[in-house]
Amino acid sequence: MEEEVNSLLLQTVIVSIFIAALKDIKERGNQTVVTEFIFLGFSNHPELHGLFFLIFLVVYLVTLLGNFLILAAIRINPVLHTPMYYFLSNLSFLDICYTSTTIPNMLVNFFREKKTISYEGCLAQIFFLVIFAGSECVLLAAMAYDRFIAICHPLRYPVLMSKRVCGYLAAGSWLCGLVNSLTHTVLTATLTLCGPNQINHFLCDIPLLLKLSCSDTSVNEVALYVASATIGLSPCLFTAVSYILIISAILKIQSAQGRQKAFSTCASHLTVVVIYYGTANINYDQPSSGYSLDVDILVSVLFCIVTPMLNPIIYSLRNKEVKVALKKLCEGYILPSGSSVQIIP
Repeated sequence: MEEEVNSLLLQTVIVSIFIAALKDIKERGNQTVVTEFIFLGFSNHPELHGLFFLIFLVVYLVTLLGNFLILAAIRINPVLHTPMYYFLSNLSFLDICYTSTTIPNMLVNFFREKKTISYEGCLAQIFFLVIFAGSECVLLAAMAYDRFIAICHPLRYPVLMSKRVCGYLAAGSWLCGLVNSLTHTVLTATLTLCGPNQINHFLCDIPLLLKLSCSDTSVNEVALYVASATIGLSPCLFTAVSYILIISAILKIQSAQGRQKAFSTCASHLTVVVIYYGTANINYDQPSSGYSLDVDILVSVLFCIVTPMLNPIIYSLRNKEVKVALKKLCEGYILPSGSSVQIIP
């Protein structure tokens, strides 16, 4: 009798599992497989698409020209072969890649009635955006460390910031961005997207796809929080502490000329840091109700498009050595290694 009861219970469990599996298959069959996404960004102002195209095309060209000039000036001038400019060249390359991930597709979409991107293209865009954004966060912290050593430990600077150390810091920045991007891209690829396929933006981003998912997103959300703390908040705090120590050391310098000379070596980087983290904070730490579509687009444009354009301009205007190198580059000859231009480490 007991065996019959156990057999009946087992059959009941098997049937229940089978029914649940059939129900799951049926539900999956009723789901719409998303093969492409439709961007709704700038859709509120279709009459301005021609103007938007010209504006963003100019911004993109200025970004490319400015950052390529920075790269070329650092590459061909031996005077600029120092850790500070080595990190700056990495920053310029990151900015070129970052803007090239989003702007070309956006420019093409201005002429399309249906502004779309394929599912694979969306994942690829997320992959590269997260790589470059994460790498830049860590790289800015590495640049802050370089300025801290230069101001607070100038005698030990050649040892603490050797070529090998600089290589490790730069490679570490790229590695952090890569690991972070791979993690988020794989997790995003496992989401079940069953419609709608409309994205209220002009680019693909992880939070936007989480809103379109009909599967459990708890793991993705935890990964986002962990990344915000490790890749976003930690480098920001490290940079802030570094500059507190830097400013404290500068204020202890007796002469006003010495203080000005020391501060001039980190003014450009500090300006870039404030702009980058300021716009990133506004872009990702939105209120729970969210911004309106127009405001959300404007905030993302400032972070993703305008900031990479401003970085070479800031370094060109506030850095005497870069201005001299760019002037020599534009005149068609490089600055000789025996030049009188002085580089403060």
